[in-house]
Amino acid sequence: MNDDTSKVDIIKKHISSYPDFPKKGIIFRDLFSILREPSVFALLKEILINRVKSNFPNVECIAALDSRGFLLGPLIALDLQLPFVPIRKRGKLPGKVISEEYSLEYGKDVFEIQQESITQGEKVLLVDDLLATGGSLRASCKLIEKCEAVVVGCLVVIEIQALKGAEKVDAPLHSIIKY
Repeated sequence: MNDDTSKVDIIKKHISSYPDFPKKGIIFRDLFSILREPSVFALLKEILINRVKSNFPNVECIAALDSRGFLLGPLIALDLQLPFVPIRKRGKLPGKVISEEYSLEYGKDVFEIQQESITQGEKVLLVDDLLATGGSLRASCKLIEKCEAVVVGCLVVIEIQALKGAEKVDAPLHSIIKY
């Protein structure tokens, strides 16, 4: 077992699972339990930074999805000395925004990005905690494209493979832990 694999195993052991939340039949994978363990959170940060450096060496900007992506994206951006851009739910950002609607299991939602936050041609990495059905990550990719920037990839901590969200994402996807 290599060093990276053992670190991922430690992280995986610290992810809490909650059966039947938010509804029956769902197992909720909770990243917050990692944040309560500074040494494990430090391992996660190290792995995320290393994945960005090895898989996305030309990235120029880190964007993260509302809201758990905000726990990770700024850490990566600060460490790599790159700009950080939040992608938020409708009505949470001031100024001129660009919007993208996406489908949820029971309805629709909208993500927004501030128009001036990403420049044309900029190479952007999207970061989030979890990939499930892929709707929010796909909408985020479309937002970046509406800014005339380039999505170089998507980085998530957890991927729920059975939900096939990766099939909806047109950019290279890297997940740390797969269930």
